[in-house]
Amino acid sequence: MQISIAQATDLAVRVLQRAGMTPSAARIVADHLVDANLCGHEFSSLPRVLAIVDELRKKPPPGEILVVREDRSSAVIDGGDNIAYIVSITAIDKAIEICRKTGVAVVAANNTWFSGRLAYYVERAARQGFVAMHTTNVTARVAPYGGIDRLMGTNPIAMAFPSEDDPLVIDIGTSSTSWGDVLLARAKGEPLPEGVAVDARGRPTVDPGAALEGAFLAWGGQRGSGLSLAIQLLGILAGSAPVIHDVSNFGLFFLVIDPDILLPGSQYRARVSELRRAIAANRPMEGKPEVRVPGDGSLRRRTQALAAGVVRLDERVYQRILALCD
Repeated sequence: MQISIAQATDLAVRVLQRAGMTPSAARIVADHLVDANLCGHEFSSLPRVLAIVDELRKKPPPGEILVVREDRSSAVIDGGDNIAYIVSITAIDKAIEICRKTGVAVVAANNTWFSGRLAYYVERAARQGFVAMHTTNVTARVAPYGGIDRLMGTNPIAMAFPSEDDPLVIDIGTSSTSWGDVLLARAKGEPLPEGVAVDARGRPTVDPGAALEGAFLAWGGQRGSGLSLAIQLLGILAGSAPVIHDVSNFGLFFLVIDPDILLPGSQYRARVSELRRAIAANRPMEGKPEVRVPGDGSLRRRTQALAAGVVRLDERVYQRILALCD
């Protein structure tokens, strides 16, 4: 089914306010979720409202988001147990503010949970001319390579680079599946792909419920597991525990760089655009589609969806969200 962008945003705002969010906070989260839908990322879009509301019901009202330490080139933010959709906007904007003055900014945030789609935040910086990297470690749902016990988060990493056109955005998770994908599969009554999860006894499973009781597997074997470990260590640097056992105190790490400190003028943006064109023009393998630049599919889908003015949503998920308004 499909509904208008305005209807989707209003629905998310109403549900989140009913769950206790302030109107301004609900709007920030709703805009993020709708944008994820426009970009074609179903798992991180409106269906995520269901999990957010579930967590809000378990938590006391959040505190204030505070910058607890700041110097010339860095800052540390206490998220006040607010959802990271909001804390991350505060953090990336603080990093941009510092970077404008110094050329490089490192910002950490903690005491927060659920970070959403990381590309959303780094793209915000890249559209203002900055290179940005963002990582976060999250609730332990992933087994390290060769293991079956949950120790790592799904631990995504996103990077964005300014160009003469849209930013070039790379956003990847380090697990074979994401928590949002598994929740979405359970909500739709669909199985998982093979080889992405094990049950509580370490046996391969395609059952979303069993995967949630067991563990997800690392993406890319040893390499993906190693990258996940690096992200977890940056999360600890940002203030999280070594292993996060519940939905709290994620560690958010942001690095923002002004490319002009290394390559003056508009040279960097021009070279990014040149590389993007070269990748897009690369000859595809026989029988394969055209070569795509990472992130460009999301940008194209967003442009098309904005022109159409609608978002697409599974009917079963829509009815579950609608019921939260009652």
